[in-house]
Amino acid sequence: MPIEFATLADLAAHGFDTVIDVRSPAEYAEDHLPGAISLPVLDNDERARVGTIYTQESPFLARKLGAALVFHNAAHHIETVLKDKEGGWRPLVYCWRGGQRSGSFTWMLGQIGWRADSIKGGYQTYRRLVYRALYDGSLPYRVVLLDGYTGTAKTDLLHLLNRRGVQVLDLEGLAVHRGSLLGERGQKQPSQKGFESALVGVLLTLDPSRPVVIEAESSKIGERIIPPALWEVMKAAPRIEIAAPIEARAAYLARAYDDILSGGDRLRDRLDPLRAHRGHAVVDGWGALIAAGDKLALTRALMEQHYDPSYDKSRRAIGAEVLARITTDRLDAPGLDHVAAEIERIVEGWVG
Repeated sequence: MPIEFATLADLAAHGFDTVIDVRSPAEYAEDHLPGAISLPVLDNDERARVGTIYTQESPFLARKLGAALVFHNAAHHIETVLKDKEGGWRPLVYCWRGGQRSGSFTWMLGQIGWRADSIKGGYQTYRRLVYRALYDGSLPYRVVLLDGYTGTAKTDLLHLLNRRGVQVLDLEGLAVHRGSLLGERGQKQPSQKGFESALVGVLLTLDPSRPVVIEAESSKIGERIIPPALWEVMKAAPRIEIAAPIEARAAYLARAYDDILSGGDRLRDRLDPLRAHRGHAVVDGWGALIAAGDKLALTRALMEQHYDPSYDKSRRAIGAEVLARITTDRLDAPGLDHVAAEIERIVEGWVG
């Protein structure tokens, strides 16, 4: 009998050995339960074909064809991916809304002897729980934002803090974007739903009694929107500001953004829309530095003429509490390790 889960925490603590998504590859790619594996019982074309027959010809014919395809594909999974599973294996199966696809596959697994079950309401139940947590609810976490001008190595500091055992939430990593005009990573960003699934997957591992460090962001990271429940917590959070000389920041940014700084035409295309805000002369000057291949001068110019003024304007509008300011002359490995140790001391001593 399908299992009903009332909260995301209940679902995360399901206790099964494997979570199996039997929806089509396209459905899985858009979003899926954290940690679920994809074993589609209908591929993209088959799902479309069955749906067309259902609406244009006959629901009975569609169900008959669907059953044949589902059991054929399920048999293939059992013969390949699942062939080494022992008798005590416990899989949890879901489809779009807990219907025929997951029901059929769960039944087949049960007939073999595996202790299989399914999620009542399928993926739609999961999405309702995610939406309730991130859009309708409030989050219980004590957050400190890591802030500072562009080029102060905030993402690297997050990773160092994580290694030190400090709780962190790397939103840019989850969104596959560095959160700025030049933030593309050469990979496609996840869907909004996929971003939210990755987000709740991390949130469920965090201890609400301990602080969580998050890099200060705007409400969008690339094309992905920070959900309202988290955004409200971030807006109210105090900040630790990192400061460094512009020479050190320019050198760091030239290293960290070398991939996009090396793509002349793509870089020009990214910067060209700023003509309306910074003027033709400024953007033409950036173009000249791109043509000359002077990455260090370009990163400095971008910070002086675009990033730093934008930062100053946004911080004046926010007016957030500053918990501490940390100044460093070095953004190399030893310098960042020293800053991370200081952040850890401040965060662990913060009562909130």
